[in-house]
Amino acid sequence: MAKASRIALVTGGTSGIGKATATGLAKAGFHVVLLARDAARGRAALKDIQAAVPGASLELLAGDLASQASVRKAAAAFAKAHGRLDVLVNCAGVFLPERQVTEDGVETTFATNYLGSFLLTNLLLPSLRKASPSRVISVASRYGGAALDFDDLQMERRKFSYMKAVPASKLAQVLFTQELAQRLAGSGVTAYAVHPGLVANTKLLDQTGGFFRWMTNRMGGTPEKGADTPVWLATVPAAEAAALNGMLVSKRKAMKTPGQGSDPAARKRLWQESERLAPLKG
Repeated sequence: MAKASRIALVTGGTSGIGKATATGLAKAGFHVVLLARDAARGRAALKDIQAAVPGASLELLAGDLASQASVRKAAAAFAKAHGRLDVLVNCAGVFLPERQVTEDGVETTFATNYLGSFLLTNLLLPSLRKASPSRVISVASRYGGAALDFDDLQMERRKFSYMKAVPASKLAQVLFTQELAQRLAGSGVTAYAVHPGLVANTKLLDQTGGFFRWMTNRMGGTPEKGADTPVWLATVPAAEAAALNGMLVSKRKAMKTPGQGSDPAARKRLWQESERLAPLKG
């Protein structure tokens, strides 16, 4: 395997924005590691990226963000193989029409879209610190008027719908980014959340239908357009990136985080709840 000067790990890189981001990072000269739960889809994505970027340095890493055991195994395998990590892109996500629960007893949308990234990022912090200045980029969204109900984070009592569960999971990513940036201040590891905008015809909405899917496919942009800001954040000079540390970024500029997204108490409580649901030691 060819050794590139910088290493990037991308989750959700088998399709859509994640795949476009991985392709952009390969073009920028990174050795790109794709974390994929489906080996066949992972190999197909690597083949496509290789065709788009001849000579790209690529690698497939098995891992399922909905399984904490799988996340721990993947993080350990990565650290053993590489030691350092320059850029982590948390892009994996699901839109599930019905409530499901993972093997860890966590609601699957919350687990896949947020909690798995929380665990993976923390487990990879030693590798990120070794590569300092390094970056954590989480593909989130503007999250609308969503708020986290800390008494019912997993929607056990409320009626489940992806139109409620997904925005809440994206808000969690934004709050996580803010808290991570604060906790890592001065370490050289910076963190960003990204609102990529609507992206048409991705596998993300395969299990949903109705107006939202129709609108997204009609109004959405290309995966490459959605990947522009994540790739830019990964490759822009460190001083320029540092100015956006902890922020929600869209079209290469900071966005406001209204409502609960600007509440320091919410992000601290989310971190505490996340550690309870996904212990960082274990």
